[in-house]
Formats: sequence, C-alpha cells, structure tokens
Amino acid sequence: MNTQNTPVHIKLWHRDFWLLSIASMLLTMSVYMLLPVMPVWLMEEENFSPQQTGLSMGAFAFGLYLFGVHCSWLVQHYRRNVVCMWAIAGVAAIVGLLWYIDSQRYEFVDFWVILLQRLMLGAAFGLAQMVLSSTLIIDTCESFQRTEANHSASWFSRFALSLGPLTGLLVVQYVDFTAVIWTSVALALVSLLLVKWVTFPFRAPEDYLHVASLDRFFLPQGSLLFVNLLLISMAVGLMISLPLEPRFYALVMAGFLLALLAQRFVFRDAELKSEIISGLILLLGSQLVLLLVPVSPLAPVLVGLSVGIIGGRFLLFFIKLSRHCQRGTSQSTYFLGWETGLALGVAIGIAYGHGQPQRVLCMAIVLSAVSLLLYHFFTHSWFLRNKNR
Repeated sequence: MNTQNTPVHIKLWHRDFWLLSIASMLLTMSVYMLLPVMPVWLMEEENFSPQQTGLSMGAFAFGLYLFGVHCSWLVQHYRRNVVCMWAIAGVAAIVGLLWYIDSQRYEFVDFWVILLQRLMLGAAFGLAQMVLSSTLIIDTCESFQRTEANHSASWFSRFALSLGPLTGLLVVQYVDFTAVIWTSVALALVSLLLVKWVTFPFRAPEDYLHVASLDRFFLPQGSLLFVNLLLISMAVGLMISLPLEPRFYALVMAGFLLALLAQRFVFRDAELKSEIISGLILLLGSQLVLLLVPVSPLAPVLVGLSVGIIGGRFLLFFIKLSRHCQRGTSQSTYFLGWETGLALGVAIGIAYGHGQPQRVLCMAIVLSAVSLLLYHFFTHSWFLRNKNR
C-alpha cells in the first residue's frame, strides 16, 4: 500500500506528553532565536568577517555529533531524564557564556572562543534533543501510540523554526542582544523544569553496555534518506541566513498551520510520493517568490507549508526504515539530518552570500532542485524497497 495516514488518539495528549513536547519546543527556540541575531552581533560588535561568522555558526553542526555515539550508554548508565536535564543545563550555561563575552567591550573576542562556544552548544543541544526524542517522549506513551507521538512531538520543535527567530528579532529590536541571551537562557531553564516535572520509573540497564554505539544515534539503513533531508534543510538554512524581518517568521507559522490542515485533509490518503514532491515544489516556489518579489507575504507562508509537509513525512519515513527497537535511533537520525543541514545552510549563506541575497537564493534553488530530482528518481523507490514497517 503506497499511502500512509497517521491516526489521532486523544489519550496520547496527557500531561507528561504535553510537558515534554513543550519542553522540546522551548529548548529548540532557545537555540534558534540566536540564528538571525548572533551573526549580526559577531560582524558588527565583534568585528568578525563573514567567513569567520559563517564558520562559527557552522561549528554548531559538528557539535551535534560529539556525544551521539555515547547517547545509548549515557541514558542506560545514568537516569535518562537526568542526562537530558544536565544537557539542557549545559545549553543554558553555554548560551549564558555569550553574556560574559558580550560584556568584555574593551576588546574583541577571539574567533576560536566563539568557534568553541558554538561547537559545545551543538553538543549539548544534540544530546538533550536526542534523549528527548529517542527516549523520554517514547517512554511516556503506549506502544501503539508511539508513531503518532513521534509525529506530533516533532511539530512542536518545528514550530520553533518560526517562534525562535521571531522572538530573537523582536527582543533585539526592542531591547538589545544581551536581552536575547537572557531570554534564550530563560527558555532553556523553563524547558529543564518541564522535564523535571515528569516522573520516569527506574529502568534496569542492559547486561552488556557499549560505551560507543550507533543505538539512539544514527540509523545506517537510512543514509540515503538522511542525505536527501540534509540537502533540503540546507536550502532552508540558506534562506534563514538572509536578513529577514520578524513578519517573515510570523507568516512561516501561518504556513505551518496550513501544513497541518494539508496533512490531515489534502494528503490524508494520497499516494506516498505526492507529499514530498508537492512540498519540494512549494519550497522552490517560495524561493522564486523571495527572489523576484522580496516583500511578498506569499514566500514565508510557502516556506512554512513546504517545511511542514516535508518534515512530517520524512520523519515517518525514518520510522518505517527502522527495525525492531530502532525507533529511537530513527528519531535521532531525522533530528541530525535536519539540524545539520540547517546549520550548514546558515553558515554557507553568511560566509559566501553576505550582502548578496540573490546569490544565496540561487544556491537554495539549486539545492532544492537537486533534492527534488534525487527524491523523485532515487530516494522514493529506494525507500519502498527497504522499508520495514
């Protein structure tokens, strides 16, 4: 059967699920709100070149992988919610480090300090989100609800792509960059409190624990899907690297809401291939509109609509590729593909397209077109041959 529909169970939306989903959204917002404002601060206040700024923002992508191979060992050797809370606390502390750096006005901060800060922020954020998505959220749900739980919880993190940058731009516009830092820290700490309010029963670890493994980290049989998602999110990251107004990100949220309606009604029983193809065509359309009519409100709505459609379906594809007991690993692989591409897209857009929005959008269009061709001619048929669910 080449259609797929995710059922809705009201009983899924219990207190613990709400708390963890909102925690995931707030944590992602705390990181995303730095995306549009931190590059400006680095170039205008700290005298970084666009290339140095791009490398600094891109270091986040490499940090995501630092704790990945140890994720399974950590959540079994220590209590899984404690690992998550310590990682979230790390996010708050590492973002807070920017306040100390920003307060040293008598000298410019060294490039390597910011590079290390972004690398460690990626590491802490990556560990926190991998534990949240691969373990904690799954543990709060009945087995027959877990696909729906993964799909629904991912939407909360997706909303952060709109709410995070929007919050950052508004705070820096009406206050200053220091206020952005403290708002980001506050969001991370609230996320930590929400996780702490959820009670997780003790679970005995496995008899033989491997300190390093791919469990809860990366799904090897999803490599082609990972590459395809990476290219798509890079195109989105390139767009985020542009100097966009707060209204743009507010309208992205409108697109997300349309995507939710489209998934429920338009693509409810549609042929499986149509959803990703439609999403990529919409993404290409948003980039062309932004290139030709930069002030059009249509572009951000199309961005939200396309990202919502594509992101939701790719996540379900990763789940269907996973074997028994690999659901958590599929979540982490999806997370890594999305976040890596987004960070690299922002980095490339700043380093090689600063002040040249047409060049950035042309790169985004090329990546989206390549992603469309790759999915149409290779990825979809490969997925149908290799899916396990």
